[in-house]
Amino acid sequence: MLSRLSYEIKPYSLNFIKKPLVLDDYHEANSSNWFTHDMIECNYFYNNSLGQEEAVHTELYNEMTKSVIDGEVDEAKNLALRALVEDVDPLDAINNGYVIGINDVGDKFSKGQCFLPELVMAGEAMKAALAVLEPEMAKQGTERKVLGNVVLATIQGDIHDIGKTLVGIMLSSNGFRVFDMGVDAHIDALMQKTVEVHADIIAVSALLTTTMINQRTLIEQLVESRLREQVKVMVGGAPVTQDWANEIGADGYSEDAIGAVFVAKQLLGHN
Repeated sequence: MLSRLSYEIKPYSLNFIKKPLVLDDYHEANSSNWFTHDMIECNYFYNNSLGQEEAVHTELYNEMTKSVIDGEVDEAKNLALRALVEDVDPLDAINNGYVIGINDVGDKFSKGQCFLPELVMAGEAMKAALAVLEPEMAKQGTERKVLGNVVLATIQGDIHDIGKTLVGIMLSSNGFRVFDMGVDAHIDALMQKTVEVHADIIAVSALLTTTMINQRTLIEQLVESRLREQVKVMVGGAPVTQDWANEIGADGYSEDAIGAVFVAKQLLGHN
């Protein structure tokens, strides 16, 4: 005989859950005119199905994480498509799967435990997944928590792309809305985009000593246009240093994409 049983009723057709009912005897439950053995079984299978579904999702999230760590672009995209077919929340897929992977690679890169090609491939896998999931989120009217708007570019006169792209991927993965203006971005276009999207940060890179001077020019023109107080400026690139950032009046500097996330969060008060 069963005694002191506690059951929580969760019928499929109801949008509410009754309070747990403590019963002194199974027969008391079975003889009740509303609480039957069938309902107990229904509740058991309901909870069991939820557990199975959660396990399936966890397995999928782990595969998503691995696809990014391994830099498997096609696999990351296919897993994102599978998530949509299986009605997995796109936001959950991003946060519980892909973001964990890109942050793991980023952390290893910052510690010298992996190298630039691995970070690049992880970034490409992340981009492939987001290209599938973000449009679906837009259709559903949902979005990730946005920490700030960032206008990103390689500064006017410079066509180097890899470092800037990695910064964009890492910022996007960590909750920033990134507007990538590409390479050789003219200062007027950067300023116009800043106003258009109400940017919180302009992040500009330069790989040549001959083009890094345009980082200074950007800040000077922001001052002249009375936009400087409205936006933070981050600079980076191979020849760029903290001393250069201080000299031109930039708000932040990082030598790599991982550090850029930390600096951006710090500038906007998220650390």
